[in-house]
Amino acid sequence: MKSLKLFVLALALFTINVSAANLNPVKPTDELRFEIVDLIGSNYMTEMEADQYNADVLFTVTADKELIVLSVDSNSDQLESYLKAKLNYKKVNHRPSKHGEIYLLPVKMIKDL
Repeated sequence: MKSLKLFVLALALFTINVSAANLNPVKPTDELRFEIVDLIGSNYMTEMEADQYNADVLFTVTADKELIVLSVDSNSDQLESYLKAKLNYKKVNHRPSKHGEIYLLPVKMIKDL
């Protein structure tokens, strides 16, 4: 009986934590988006195999104005590594309106022919 009570308590705590961790990412401002495009650069497609790549970058900006990449969702491991290397811990001129604000930026990279 004691283990059943402990199990129910643990389940309740887990449910509370999962509901509190619900992320609602917001779109970055145009200024922040332009800064990120500058950080990514334009020479990325010389090393890539396909003509087009898509990715969703989930990130936050610290109080020190550093980008922290939380995840990159893409079909290409090479693109994920590239975006993380180019963006993670880079300084920007954006100060978040709320502490811990999460941003979602869709990225589309197309090779110039």
